[in-house]
Amino acid sequence: MKAKLGIAPIAWSNDDLPELGGDVSLETCLSEARMAGFTGIETGGKFPQDAAVLGPILKAHDIRLCGGWFSGLLLDSELAAEKERIAQQLATFKALGAPCIVYGETAGTIQGDRHAPLNTRRTLSEDQIKIYARKMTAFAEWCAEQGMPIAFHHHMAAPIETEQDLDLMMKHSGSTLPLLFDAGHMAFAGGDVLRVIDKHAKRISHVHAKNIRRNVVDSLDRSKDSFLDAVLKGAFTVPGDGSLDFETIVKRLASHGYEGWFVVEAEQDPKPNPPLKMAQIGHKELLRVMQAAGYEVVT
Repeated sequence: MKAKLGIAPIAWSNDDLPELGGDVSLETCLSEARMAGFTGIETGGKFPQDAAVLGPILKAHDIRLCGGWFSGLLLDSELAAEKERIAQQLATFKALGAPCIVYGETAGTIQGDRHAPLNTRRTLSEDQIKIYARKMTAFAEWCAEQGMPIAFHHHMAAPIETEQDLDLMMKHSGSTLPLLFDAGHMAFAGGDVLRVIDKHAKRISHVHAKNIRRNVVDSLDRSKDSFLDAVLKGAFTVPGDGSLDFETIVKRLASHGYEGWFVVEAEQDPKPNPPLKMAQIGHKELLRVMQAAGYEVVT
């Protein structure tokens, strides 16, 4: 089986918390990501949206586009509106040969609200998830027809956060809605990461290799601390530096035949957690666990 290793730019600069790496250039991000050994990178706020501009920049750094976040609003909007909103990103990603667009639901989310405690997130009933899942399935099918699949991202502080939320989302959506599996977000939400892989492996098309610091997560007051507070306190980190056993996680994915991208995506304060150093730690650990799981890493 083959695996590709990518990284997200959020370790260098955080779009939701501009004070974290707001002064770090795109040039620094790309050069250090490649220096650490990664062959792919996801997009962030500092990335040009025009393929004619972004393509040569990526080529100059010998790194390819391996995904990128789309702030979806389909929960509260209609298909036609979302098709229009995603059109530019879809065209850019298609032109640059990206594997997928990462769909994150931001309708009603509190993930970017520093004043919203974790336990005030928007929750959905099963009937509401059923309606939403059907819309997401139709949207995913349309995106795939345009030549650029999406991968649905379960996320802390979002309407689909917990293992139960995700189970219902997968139950009521069609098999044509791919899933992005993020061990860090699922562990933070209290889910069993290995059980989630076992239940939904056939739908997993993209993986975020996000780690957590369990002591930080467990110390949060979810009636007071927001998602961004958790980030600032150091809840997230890279493989090789946190509490999750990525060798076991990657072996479980391998046992189900997953092939594709493993993307390190860990938002942290870059001052106590220098991005290059953390990227190197994450890459080294992923190389180790890929070998243990029997993957050939495509370089």
